[in-house]
Amino acid sequence: MEAVMIRYGEIFLKSETVKRRFISIMTENIRLALEAKGLSHRIETPRGRILIFGDEPRRIAAAVAGTFGVVSASVCTMTSSDIDTIAAVAVEHAGRHLRPGMSFAVRARRSGVEGFNSQELAAAVGSAILDRVPEATVDLSTPDYEVFVEAREFGGLVYDERLKGPGGLPYGTQGEVMALLSEGIDSPVASWLMMRRGCRVVHVHMHGGRFGGADGEETVLRHHARLSAWVPGHPLDLLVVDMEPFFEVIIALKEPRYRCILCKRFMLRVAGILAEERGAYALVNGDNLGQVASQTLANMAVIAPAASVPVLRPLIGFDKEEIVERARAIGTFEARAGSTGCTVAPRYPSTAAPAATIVDIEEKIGAKDLAARAAGTVRVYRAKNGEIA
Repeated sequence: MEAVMIRYGEIFLKSETVKRRFISIMTENIRLALEAKGLSHRIETPRGRILIFGDEPRRIAAAVAGTFGVVSASVCTMTSSDIDTIAAVAVEHAGRHLRPGMSFAVRARRSGVEGFNSQELAAAVGSAILDRVPEATVDLSTPDYEVFVEAREFGGLVYDERLKGPGGLPYGTQGEVMALLSEGIDSPVASWLMMRRGCRVVHVHMHGGRFGGADGEETVLRHHARLSAWVPGHPLDLLVVDMEPFFEVIIALKEPRYRCILCKRFMLRVAGILAEERGAYALVNGDNLGQVASQTLANMAVIAPAASVPVLRPLIGFDKEEIVERARAIGTFEARAGSTGCTVAPRYPSTAAPAATIVDIEEKIGAKDLAARAAGTVRVYRAKNGEIA
Protein backbone atom coordinates (compact mmCIF):
# COMPACT_ATOMS: atom_id res chain seq x y z
CA MET A 1 0.00 0.00 0.00
CA GLU A 2 1.20 3.52 -0.81
CA ALA A 3 0.58 6.53 1.40
CA VAL A 4 1.81 10.11 1.53
CA MET A 5 3.77 10.93 4.65
CA ILE A 6 3.92 14.53 5.87
CA ARG A 7 6.71 15.76 8.11
CA TYR A 8 6.44 18.82 10.28
CA GLY A 9 9.22 20.59 12.12
CA GLU A 10 8.98 22.92 15.09
CA ILE A 11 5.40 21.86 15.82
CA PHE A 12 6.95 18.78 17.38
CA LEU A 13 8.61 20.99 20.02
CA LYS A 14 5.32 22.39 21.31
CA SER A 15 3.53 21.17 24.40
CA GLU A 16 1.15 18.27 23.83
CA THR A 17 -1.93 20.50 24.01
CA VAL A 18 -0.55 23.07 21.58
CA LYS A 19 0.83 20.34 19.32
CA ARG A 20 -2.57 18.66 19.05
CA ARG A 21 -4.22 21.97 18.19
CA PHE A 22 -1.62 22.84 15.55
CA ILE A 23 -1.79 19.39 13.96
CA SER A 24 -5.57 19.58 13.90
CA ILE A 25 -5.42 22.93 12.10
CA MET A 26 -2.77 21.68 9.67
CA THR A 27 -4.73 18.55 8.79
CA GLU A 28 -7.78 20.74 8.13
CA ASN A 29 -5.64 22.92 5.84
CA ILE A 30 -4.39 19.79 4.08
CA ARG A 31 -7.98 18.61 3.65
CA LEU A 32 -8.93 21.95 2.09
CA ALA A 33 -5.93 21.83 -0.24
CA LEU A 34 -6.85 18.35 -1.45
CA GLU A 35 -10.51 19.22 -1.85
CA ALA A 36 -9.50 22.24 -3.95
CA LYS A 37 -7.72 19.80 -6.29
CA GLY A 38 -10.60 17.31 -6.25
CA LEU A 39 -8.48 14.56 -4.66
CA SER A 40 -10.24 11.98 -2.50
CA HIS A 41 -8.26 11.06 0.61
CA ARG A 42 -8.18 9.81 4.18
CA ILE A 43 -5.89 11.34 6.83
CA GLU A 44 -4.37 9.62 9.85
CA THR A 45 -2.13 11.27 12.46
CA PRO A 46 0.12 8.77 14.26
CA ARG A 47 2.67 10.35 16.58
CA GLY A 48 5.24 12.46 14.74
CA ARG A 49 3.74 11.97 11.28
CA ILE A 50 0.69 12.70 9.17
CA LEU A 51 -0.32 9.95 6.73
CA ILE A 52 -2.63 10.51 3.77
CA PHE A 53 -4.22 7.65 1.86
CA GLY A 54 -5.80 8.07 -1.55
CA ASP A 55 -5.95 6.75 -5.10
CA GLU A 56 -3.46 9.31 -6.48
CA PRO A 57 -0.61 9.54 -3.97
CA ARG A 58 1.74 11.50 -6.22
CA ARG A 59 -0.83 14.17 -6.95
CA ILE A 60 -1.67 14.26 -3.24
CA ALA A 61 1.99 14.75 -2.32
CA ALA A 62 2.38 17.58 -4.83
CA ALA A 63 -0.80 19.28 -3.57
CA VAL A 64 0.07 19.17 0.12
CA ALA A 65 3.77 20.05 -0.29
CA GLY A 66 2.77 23.71 -0.51
CA THR A 67 0.89 23.71 2.79
CA PHE A 68 2.32 25.92 5.52
CA GLY A 69 3.73 23.85 8.36
CA VAL A 70 4.75 21.01 6.04
CA VAL A 71 8.52 20.44 6.01
CA SER A 72 8.38 17.74 3.34
CA ALA A 73 6.10 15.14 1.78
CA SER A 74 6.96 11.67 0.50
CA VAL A 75 5.10 8.92 -1.26
CA CYS A 76 5.86 5.85 0.88
CA THR A 77 5.35 2.16 0.61
CA MET A 78 3.78 0.89 3.82
CA THR A 79 4.88 -2.48 5.20
CA SER A 80 4.84 -4.43 8.42
CA SER A 81 7.42 -3.22 10.97
CA ASP A 82 9.77 -6.22 10.92
CA ILE A 83 13.28 -5.80 9.53
CA ASP A 84 13.06 -8.44 6.81
CA THR A 85 9.94 -6.98 5.22
CA ILE A 86 11.24 -3.42 5.37
CA ALA A 87 14.56 -4.55 3.83
CA ALA A 88 12.82 -6.41 1.01
CA VAL A 89 10.74 -3.36 0.06
CA ALA A 90 13.81 -1.08 0.31
CA VAL A 91 15.65 -3.40 -2.10
CA GLU A 92 12.76 -3.01 -4.57
CA HIS A 93 13.05 0.80 -4.33
CA ALA A 94 16.82 0.73 -4.70
CA GLY A 95 16.63 -1.63 -7.64
CA ARG A 96 14.77 1.01 -9.64
CA HIS A 97 17.46 3.65 -9.14
CA LEU A 98 20.76 2.17 -8.00
CA ARG A 99 23.24 1.03 -10.65
CA PRO A 100 26.69 -0.59 -10.42
CA GLY A 101 29.29 1.99 -9.45
CA MET A 102 26.80 4.28 -7.75
CA SER A 103 26.94 5.06 -4.04
CA PHE A 104 24.02 4.89 -1.64
CA ALA A 105 23.00 5.53 1.95
CA VAL A 106 20.26 4.13 4.15
CA ARG A 107 18.59 6.57 6.53
CA ALA A 108 16.78 4.60 9.23
CA ARG A 109 14.46 5.47 12.11
CA ARG A 110 12.73 3.33 14.72
CA SER A 111 10.04 4.31 17.20
CA GLY A 112 7.76 2.15 19.32
CA VAL A 113 9.19 -1.12 17.95
CA GLU A 114 11.18 -3.58 20.05
CA GLY A 115 13.95 -6.02 19.07
CA PHE A 116 16.31 -3.76 17.11
CA ASN A 117 17.52 -0.19 16.99
CA SER A 118 17.90 2.30 14.13
CA GLN A 119 21.52 1.35 13.45
CA GLU A 120 20.63 -2.33 13.18
CA LEU A 121 17.76 -1.51 10.85
CA ALA A 122 20.05 0.57 8.61
CA ALA A 123 22.69 -2.19 8.56
CA ALA A 124 20.19 -4.87 7.62
CA VAL A 125 18.72 -2.79 4.81
CA GLY A 126 22.15 -1.78 3.54
CA SER A 127 23.31 -5.38 3.50
CA ALA A 128 20.24 -6.47 1.55
CA ILE A 129 20.80 -3.72 -1.03
CA LEU A 130 24.45 -4.73 -1.47
CA ASP A 131 23.31 -8.31 -2.05
CA ARG A 132 21.11 -6.99 -4.87
CA VAL A 133 23.67 -4.53 -6.32
CA PRO A 134 27.09 -5.73 -5.13
CA GLU A 135 28.95 -3.22 -7.33
CA ALA A 136 27.39 -0.33 -5.40
CA THR A 137 29.21 1.40 -2.53
CA VAL A 138 28.07 2.92 0.73
CA ASP A 139 28.57 6.67 1.17
CA LEU A 140 26.85 8.25 4.15
CA SER A 141 28.02 11.81 3.32
CA THR A 142 27.26 12.49 -0.35
CA PRO A 143 25.54 9.40 -1.79
CA ASP A 144 24.17 9.20 -5.32
CA TYR A 145 21.02 7.58 -3.94
CA GLU A 146 19.28 7.61 -0.56
CA VAL A 147 16.57 5.31 0.72
CA PHE A 148 14.67 6.12 3.90
CA VAL A 149 13.19 3.43 6.12
CA GLU A 150 11.14 3.76 9.27
CA ALA A 151 9.88 1.13 11.70
CA ARG A 152 7.03 2.45 13.82
CA GLU A 153 4.32 1.01 16.01
CA PHE A 154 1.78 1.33 13.20
CA GLY A 155 4.06 -0.35 10.58
CA GLY A 156 7.03 0.23 8.33
CA LEU A 157 7.62 3.00 5.80
CA VAL A 158 9.99 3.00 2.83
CA TYR A 159 10.57 5.95 0.50
CA ASP A 160 13.31 7.55 -1.56
CA GLU A 161 11.91 10.96 -2.56
CA ARG A 162 11.09 14.09 -0.61
CA LEU A 163 9.08 17.04 -1.84
CA LYS A 164 10.20 20.08 0.09
CA GLY A 165 7.47 22.09 1.79
CA PRO A 166 7.48 25.71 2.98
CA GLY A 167 7.80 24.79 6.65
CA GLY A 168 6.72 27.37 9.19
CA LEU A 169 3.50 27.05 11.20
CA PRO A 170 0.03 26.03 10.04
CA TYR A 171 -1.98 28.86 8.58
CA GLY A 172 -4.51 30.15 11.10
CA THR A 173 -2.67 29.25 14.31
CA GLN A 174 -1.47 32.79 15.12
CA GLY A 175 -4.46 35.07 14.68
CA GLU A 176 -5.14 37.74 12.07
CA VAL A 177 -2.91 40.50 10.70
CA MET A 178 -3.58 43.19 8.11
CA ALA A 179 -0.88 43.33 5.41
CA LEU A 180 -0.36 46.39 3.26
CA LEU A 181 -0.19 45.11 -0.32
CA SER A 182 1.27 47.22 -3.10
CA GLU A 183 2.24 46.82 -6.75
CA GLY A 184 5.88 46.23 -5.82
CA ILE A 185 8.04 43.20 -5.13
CA ASP A 186 8.43 43.49 -1.36
CA SER A 187 4.96 43.60 0.17
CA PRO A 188 3.67 40.28 -1.31
CA VAL A 189 6.75 38.55 0.11
CA ALA A 190 6.16 40.14 3.51
CA SER A 191 2.56 38.90 3.46
CA TRP A 192 3.67 35.39 2.46
CA LEU A 193 6.20 35.26 5.29
CA MET A 194 3.51 36.09 7.84
CA MET A 195 1.22 33.44 6.33
CA ARG A 196 4.11 31.03 6.73
CA ARG A 197 4.29 31.92 10.42
CA GLY A 198 0.65 30.93 10.87
CA CYS A 199 -1.07 34.30 10.57
CA ARG A 200 -4.40 34.71 8.86
CA VAL A 201 -3.99 37.66 6.51
CA VAL A 202 -6.26 40.41 5.27
CA HIS A 203 -4.71 42.57 2.54
CA VAL A 204 -5.21 46.32 2.29
CA HIS A 205 -4.17 48.34 -0.75
CA MET A 206 -3.91 52.12 -0.80
CA HIS A 207 -5.09 53.02 -4.29
CA GLY A 208 -3.60 56.20 -5.70
CA GLY A 209 -6.27 56.91 -8.28
CA ARG A 210 -5.01 59.35 -10.89
CA PHE A 211 -1.78 59.79 -8.88
CA GLY A 212 -0.88 56.13 -9.25
CA GLY A 213 0.05 54.01 -12.26
CA ALA A 214 -2.61 52.84 -14.69
CA ASP A 215 -1.78 49.21 -14.01
CA GLY A 216 -1.48 49.50 -10.22
CA GLU A 217 -4.72 47.94 -9.06
CA GLU A 218 -4.60 45.15 -11.65
CA THR A 219 -1.09 44.24 -10.47
CA VAL A 220 -2.20 44.21 -6.84
CA LEU A 221 -5.14 41.95 -7.70
CA ARG A 222 -2.73 39.50 -9.34
CA HIS A 223 -0.55 39.51 -6.21
CA HIS A 224 -3.63 38.97 -4.07
CA ALA A 225 -4.89 36.07 -6.18
CA ARG A 226 -1.48 34.41 -6.28
CA LEU A 227 -1.09 34.60 -2.50
CA SER A 228 -4.53 33.06 -2.04
CA ALA A 229 -3.25 29.96 -3.87
CA TRP A 230 -0.92 29.34 -0.91
CA VAL A 231 -3.90 28.91 1.42
CA PRO A 232 -6.32 26.83 -0.69
CA GLY A 233 -9.85 26.61 0.58
CA HIS A 234 -9.47 29.80 2.63
CA PRO A 235 -11.06 33.02 1.32
CA LEU A 236 -8.58 35.91 1.26
CA ASP A 237 -9.91 39.47 1.39
CA LEU A 238 -8.36 42.57 -0.17
CA LEU A 239 -9.54 45.97 1.06
CA VAL A 240 -8.90 48.77 -1.45
CA VAL A 241 -8.77 52.30 0.00
CA ASP A 242 -9.12 55.50 -2.04
CA MET A 243 -5.99 57.63 -1.43
CA GLU A 244 -6.73 60.29 -4.04
CA PRO A 245 -8.23 62.91 -1.67
CA PHE A 246 -5.17 62.66 0.60
CA PHE A 247 -2.79 63.05 -2.35
CA GLU A 248 -4.69 66.12 -3.51
CA VAL A 249 -3.92 67.69 -0.13
CA ILE A 250 -0.24 66.84 0.17
CA ILE A 251 0.77 67.87 -3.36
CA ALA A 252 -0.23 71.41 -2.38
CA LEU A 253 2.25 71.49 0.52
CA LYS A 254 5.30 73.73 0.31
CA GLU A 255 7.66 70.98 1.50
CA PRO A 256 7.47 68.14 -1.06
CA ARG A 257 10.39 66.30 0.56
CA TYR A 258 8.10 65.19 3.41
CA ARG A 259 5.40 63.66 1.17
CA CYS A 260 6.61 60.06 1.50
CA ILE A 261 6.76 60.27 5.28
CA LEU A 262 3.28 61.80 5.44
CA CYS A 263 2.01 59.16 3.02
CA LYS A 264 3.47 56.24 4.98
CA ARG A 265 2.06 57.59 8.24
CA PHE A 266 -1.32 58.09 6.60
CA MET A 267 -1.35 54.53 5.29
CA LEU A 268 -0.58 53.16 8.74
CA ARG A 269 -3.22 55.37 10.27
CA VAL A 270 -5.90 54.16 7.84
CA ALA A 271 -4.80 50.52 8.07
CA GLY A 272 -4.87 50.80 11.86
CA ILE A 273 -8.50 51.92 11.75
CA LEU A 274 -9.39 48.96 9.53
CA ALA A 275 -7.40 46.55 11.69
CA GLU A 276 -9.22 47.64 14.82
CA GLU A 277 -12.58 47.26 13.05
CA ARG A 278 -11.72 43.67 12.10
CA GLY A 279 -9.92 42.75 15.30
CA ALA A 280 -6.55 42.21 13.58
CA TYR A 281 -3.61 42.12 15.99
CA ALA A 282 -0.99 43.88 13.86
CA LEU A 283 -0.11 45.52 10.55
CA VAL A 284 2.45 44.05 8.15
CA ASN A 285 4.46 45.95 5.56
CA GLY A 286 7.40 45.34 3.25
CA ASP A 287 9.86 47.77 4.85
CA ASN A 288 13.47 46.85 4.21
CA LEU A 289 16.01 48.85 6.19
CA GLY A 290 17.75 51.49 4.08
CA GLN A 291 16.17 50.47 0.77
CA VAL A 292 14.52 53.85 0.08
CA ALA A 293 14.35 57.20 1.85
CA SER A 294 11.20 56.39 3.82
CA GLN A 295 12.86 53.22 5.14
CA THR A 296 15.84 54.77 6.86
CA LEU A 297 15.93 54.03 10.56
CA ALA A 298 15.33 57.69 11.34
CA ASN A 299 12.23 57.89 9.16
CA MET A 300 10.80 54.56 10.32
CA ALA A 301 11.02 55.90 13.87
CA VAL A 302 8.90 58.86 12.78
CA ILE A 303 6.43 56.79 10.73
CA ALA A 304 5.71 53.96 13.20
CA PRO A 305 3.87 56.01 15.89
CA ALA A 306 1.04 56.74 13.42
CA ALA A 307 -0.12 53.12 13.71
CA SER A 308 -2.64 52.24 16.42
CA VAL A 309 -1.56 48.58 16.45
CA PRO A 310 1.92 46.98 16.23
CA VAL A 311 3.70 47.05 12.86
CA LEU A 312 5.53 43.88 11.76
CA ARG A 313 8.33 44.15 9.20
CA PRO A 314 9.39 40.61 8.21
CA LEU A 315 11.76 41.87 5.47
CA ILE A 316 13.62 44.39 7.59
CA GLY A 317 17.01 42.63 7.38
CA PHE A 318 16.74 41.06 3.91
CA ASP A 319 18.97 41.95 0.97
CA LYS A 320 17.03 42.97 -2.13
CA GLU A 321 18.34 39.93 -3.99
CA GLU A 322 16.90 37.69 -1.27
CA ILE A 323 13.50 39.36 -1.60
CA VAL A 324 13.49 38.99 -5.38
CA GLU A 325 14.51 35.33 -5.10
CA ARG A 326 11.69 34.65 -2.65
CA ALA A 327 9.19 36.56 -4.84
CA ARG A 328 10.14 34.36 -7.78
CA ALA A 329 9.73 31.22 -5.67
CA ILE A 330 6.26 32.14 -4.41
CA GLY A 331 5.08 33.34 -7.81
CA THR A 332 4.57 37.07 -7.23
CA PHE A 333 7.62 38.45 -9.06
CA GLU A 334 6.83 40.38 -12.22
CA ALA A 335 9.71 41.65 -14.34
CA ARG A 336 7.40 44.10 -16.12
CA ALA A 337 4.46 45.05 -13.96
CA GLY A 338 3.38 47.86 -16.28
CA SER A 339 2.61 51.40 -15.18
CA THR A 340 2.66 51.26 -11.37
CA GLY A 341 4.65 54.35 -10.34
CA CYS A 342 3.49 57.07 -7.93
CA THR A 343 3.52 60.63 -9.27
CA VAL A 344 3.34 62.15 -5.79
CA ALA A 345 6.81 61.01 -4.71
CA PRO A 346 9.25 63.95 -4.57
CA ARG A 347 12.53 64.05 -6.44
CA TYR A 348 14.51 64.64 -3.25
CA PRO A 349 12.73 62.95 -0.32
CA SER A 350 13.83 63.55 3.25
CA THR A 351 15.90 60.78 4.81
CA ALA A 352 15.44 62.08 8.37
CA ALA A 353 12.21 64.01 8.73
CA PRO A 354 11.76 65.89 12.05
CA ALA A 355 8.91 64.27 13.98
CA ALA A 356 7.60 67.59 15.30
CA THR A 357 7.45 69.04 11.80
CA ILE A 358 5.52 66.04 10.48
CA VAL A 359 3.01 66.14 13.34
CA ASP A 360 2.52 69.87 12.80
CA ILE A 361 1.81 69.37 9.09
CA GLU A 362 -0.66 66.59 9.88
CA GLU A 363 -2.55 68.81 12.28
CA LYS A 364 -2.77 71.57 9.66
CA ILE A 365 -4.15 69.25 6.95
CA GLY A 366 -6.47 67.34 9.29
CA ALA A 367 -4.80 63.97 8.72
CA LYS A 368 -6.96 62.15 11.28
CA ASP A 369 -10.19 63.25 9.62
CA LEU A 370 -8.81 62.43 6.17
CA ALA A 371 -7.85 58.97 7.43
CA ALA A 372 -11.30 58.33 8.88
CA ARG A 373 -12.90 59.30 5.57
CA ALA A 374 -10.46 57.15 3.60
CA ALA A 375 -11.27 54.16 5.82
CA GLY A 376 -14.89 54.56 4.78
CA THR A 377 -14.13 54.20 1.06
CA VAL A 378 -13.17 50.53 1.20
CA ARG A 379 -13.90 48.26 -1.74
CA VAL A 380 -13.54 44.53 -1.01
CA TYR A 381 -12.17 41.88 -3.36
CA ARG A 382 -12.15 38.23 -2.32
CA ALA A 383 -9.75 35.64 -3.73
CA LYS A 384 -9.84 31.89 -3.29
CA ASN A 385 -7.68 29.09 -4.69
CA GLY A 386 -5.65 31.49 -6.81
CA GLU A 387 -8.54 33.35 -8.39
CA ILE A 388 -10.54 36.49 -7.67
CA ALA A 389 -13.97 35.27 -6.67
